Amino acid sequence: MDLTRIDPPNNVHRFYRMEIMPGLFGEWSLIREWGRIGQPGQVRVDWYDTEAAAKDARFDILMKKAKRGYE
Repeated sequence: MDLTRIDPPNNVHRFYRMEIMPGLFGEWSLIREWGRIGQPGQVRVDWYDTEAAAKDARFDILMKKAKRGYE
């Protein structure tokens, strides 16, 4: 899932990417990457016991980002 926030008058060109991936031992990861469009971003991996928990976390982050102007 890719989100962007672009506001040229304020020189804001940001991206936020989230992906859910299975682990080797039955756990699930939520991989997040964010930064300025066109540049390498920062990456964070959070681990969850179930896929449903990872999806819930992704939804919570999506709602927070939507409030901040990401589409």
